Amino acid sequence: MTEDLLQISADGQVRTVHREWVPEVPIAMEYNGLSYAVMMATPADLQDFALGFAVAEGLATRAPDLTHFSAVEVAAGWIMRASLAGVGQEKLQERVRNRIAESSCGLCGIENLEALARPLPPVTPHGSIAPAAIFSALDGLRKLQPLGSSTRAAHAAALAAPDGRIEMVREDVGRHNAVDKLVGGALTAGADLGSGFILSTARCSYEIVEKAARAGATTLVTISLPTSMAISRARDAGLTLYCLARGDSVLLVNRGRRSV
Repeated sequence: MTEDLLQISADGQVRTVHREWVPEVPIAMEYNGLSYAVMMATPADLQDFALGFAVAEGLATRAPDLTHFSAVEVAAGWIMRASLAGVGQEKLQERVRNRIAESSCGLCGIENLEALARPLPPVTPHGSIAPAAIFSALDGLRKLQPLGSSTRAAHAAALAAPDGRIEMVREDVGRHNAVDKLVGGALTAGADLGSGFILSTARCSYEIVEKAARAGATTLVTISLPTSMAISRARDAGLTLYCLARGDSVLLVNRGRRSV
């Protein structure tokens, strides 16, 4: 969606500017014909989104767990359908029975706060990422965000190789959605999430940490500072966490589980 707007400066100057808006629509996630959640997201890379979201929710662990993808645009938004196999089917039934609503960035719909205390899968022991690789990835990501460049309102998540080379990028209006899409795309492509690092343009909330750890990542880099819970979850899981990543500096928040 694009339109022309009037930009008014402090000295009273008025000029017409052309702006493009980032798409944000309701996307209903359906697994095995059961409505699971409605997410506000950008309607792109929806198959990756369905898989990555399922991994984050504990319904899937690998790409073959989901098949028969179908994205349908309806008057109110989109419906993303997929068939779920494996142990996730039982979890799906249980969560659908208990869930009233779920938000992508909060605790809405979580009936039991003990869910937050469940341990994350331990991160695989891993080596250090050189700071130069992080700076290289930051520089490379700027050129690979078409939606972000045109709207200045979209988040991105990228998978970077150990040397900082960007291997995959996914964008979305929501920072959590971008990570889900990246995880889904990486699993579908057979990429190794644990060999390099995930780079997120978002604030480092605990959800971002949990999504990275559950997907098998070993190192997470974000451009903004973490919350206290994000730090705690990263340390408990053994995830290496860098934050406040800039072109000339980066903050090491947690040195994760080291390989021998």
